[in-house]
Amino acid sequence: MTVTSKISINDGNLVVHGKTILTGVPDNIILTPGSGVGLVSGAFIGATASHSKSLHVFPIGALEGLRFLCCFRFKLWWMTQRMGTCGKDVPLETQFMLVESKDGAEEAPTVYTFFLPLLEGQFRAVLQGNDKNEIEICLESGDSAVETNQGLYLVYMHAGTNPFEVINQAVKAVEKYMQTFLHREKKKLPSFLDWFGWCTWDAFYTDVTAEGVEEGLKSLSKGGAPPRFLIIDDGWQQIENKTKESDCVVQEGAQFASRLTGIKENAKFQKNGQNNEQVSGLKHVVDEAKHHHNVKFVYVWHALAGYWGGVKPAATGMEHYDTALAYPVQSPGVLGNQPDIVMDSLAVHGLGLVHPKKVFNFYNELHAYLASCGVDGVKVDVQNIIETLGAGHGGRVSLTRSFLQALEASISRNFPDNGCIACMCHNNDGMYSAKQTAVVRASDDFYPRDPASHTIHISSVAYNTLFLGEFMQPDWDMFHSLHPAAEYHAAARAIGGCAIYVSDKPGNHNFELLRKLVLPDGSVLRAQLPGRPTRDCLFADPARDGVSLLKIWNVNKSSGVVGVFNCQGAGWCKVAKKTRIHDASPGTLSGSVCATDVDQLAHIAGADWKGETIVYAHGSGEVVRLPKDASVPVTLKVLEYELFHFCPLKEIASNISIAPIGLLDMLNSSGAVEHMEIHMASDKKPELFDGEVSSELTTSLSNNRSPTATIALEARGSGRFGVYSSQRPLKCSVGNSETQFNYDSATGLLTLVLPVPQEEMYRWPVEIQV
Repeated sequence: MTVTSKISINDGNLVVHGKTILTGVPDNIILTPGSGVGLVSGAFIGATASHSKSLHVFPIGALEGLRFLCCFRFKLWWMTQRMGTCGKDVPLETQFMLVESKDGAEEAPTVYTFFLPLLEGQFRAVLQGNDKNEIEICLESGDSAVETNQGLYLVYMHAGTNPFEVINQAVKAVEKYMQTFLHREKKKLPSFLDWFGWCTWDAFYTDVTAEGVEEGLKSLSKGGAPPRFLIIDDGWQQIENKTKESDCVVQEGAQFASRLTGIKENAKFQKNGQNNEQVSGLKHVVDEAKHHHNVKFVYVWHALAGYWGGVKPAATGMEHYDTALAYPVQSPGVLGNQPDIVMDSLAVHGLGLVHPKKVFNFYNELHAYLASCGVDGVKVDVQNIIETLGAGHGGRVSLTRSFLQALEASISRNFPDNGCIACMCHNNDGMYSAKQTAVVRASDDFYPRDPASHTIHISSVAYNTLFLGEFMQPDWDMFHSLHPAAEYHAAARAIGGCAIYVSDKPGNHNFELLRKLVLPDGSVLRAQLPGRPTRDCLFADPARDGVSLLKIWNVNKSSGVVGVFNCQGAGWCKVAKKTRIHDASPGTLSGSVCATDVDQLAHIAGADWKGETIVYAHGSGEVVRLPKDASVPVTLKVLEYELFHFCPLKEIASNISIAPIGLLDMLNSSGAVEHMEIHMASDKKPELFDGEVSSELTTSLSNNRSPTATIALEARGSGRFGVYSSQRPLKCSVGNSETQFNYDSATGLLTLVLPVPQEEMYRWPVEIQV
């Protein structure tokens, strides 16, 4: 039957834009056009069964010979990427899947088909593959009492020729249809994202103290990288006293089954006042941070259930939360991937679950107390535990939604800057229930002691961001500035569009590196979008295939940037069901970058742009004038990177072109350029000059001619500021005062110095006469 001209089932084949994607589609699979629910395009896949059950597995057809990318949960909390070419390669717990289809004809455009499993009523869908190369929909409620025999809107499909637009349009279509979440673009981003931060986790783990917080802030500020936001991570709360085993390795927390016993800070943070009356130690810590160290935003950690093991039933002062012990039950898909020590512990000891009808009171009392101490927001961790506790509560979707609605209502009431970072929350139950939360941790943790984790971390955050970045601003996690992989991590954060924060131990810092990320006022040059893999990386496997470099693109206000990373050598192994090194000495790899790697560069450059760019390579310092459609080669060893800034060339006259580059010593150099205007000296005729003469003649011609135009820039930060100019400028000014400059006629690089501004977030007016 034909449903729409674009997506249809014909003779048992699922056909998209004339290309067969799945074969052997069973008769119980139903395709409903998006127009049936008021959408402009796309279609929904549904299925029917003969009996009602709480868990169904529906094969929807075989996938063979087409490249795909998916994001799947390799363990309960987190997703990572997997590439393949047939159905059996599709992992359990796949929540995002993009399929590439090409015609044999060279000129025919590649079509990208996006499969997005959804929530329907009390049920949640994911994709998986089987040994017959069939894609299956796994539909489950998480409560044996909640059953169904059908789902009509289980997977949304959307297709087109630009993969980034396809994903964006699909999520917006689903937003319109479901009405249960908002797209990232509609959410208020918390202000901390634009400031450098410090988190206590890898510095102290759960041994964090008030003194440790003070020490960490002092240490970073003293070296010229002042943190303006602070996360006090796990370790500040009142929990049951359980003996911590001496050989315990801190992984995703320390006391997995411990429960919360109060909403205030523990003894490590308490403080006695002048008359020995107890004052809030947390308030004291926050006041010290803000008044003595100029911290602007303080966030503290808590788990969605209160603590790892929830809230202690009938704990003194917490009786009114009606907490009861609950025992997690994981879905078969999660159990088929990586086991988890947190869950092993909770399965034995149980979790103290606040009653869903009382959970708003719990959050509101906790957050109101924190707000009274001057806290600005919370990092809410261990979120996916709630999906395992749906039995008796109407299932996983219902319970997740009730907890998240209560959380968002409390944050809205207590933290006006939308102060929330969501963590350990990579399930679609939560993503499709978040109307307000605007920041999400993008991958498993930064593990300073695990050498296999660093390349995996960079590839995972980039691919996961393709999905997560439609819902929230992905947070690529903290890192150590003094570490063998520090520069690698720093470069990714610099172009990720994410928050930039470290978890250094006090005294253990690389300030030379931090100065490439942090401006003297403590702000950062954050890129404009969530950073994502370039189009030519979507179906390659830069962690495992031994040949591909990972390229991540983003945009600044007047330029594009592509970060290139060698991420080979390690990945999540579906056989061992854990992360492992599969190539102990990955080779040196070569590739290339070009302006079209930056998907939105033409939009930023404007209608009159002819496709030429100036490319600034941060690592090598090279400046290249790149013709339209040309590329720049790059060669990297494992754990090496390069950042290429693509600055669109503006043609001012037949012989004069200009392109601002930015702060040459910052990793996100072109992020320093806030604005550019060109003012023509219209009464003067530009002097003709073909550029094919020696540099001495260039200089003499330049100095004797009349100005053709004035380029007015606004720039942030301080240090060496670079601009490409095809002619030596006549004069330059910064802050309305004429300034000295250097001009390299061989490359066209004009360099001047921006002083350290007195005001925060100051924009220097820079004028260049050519």
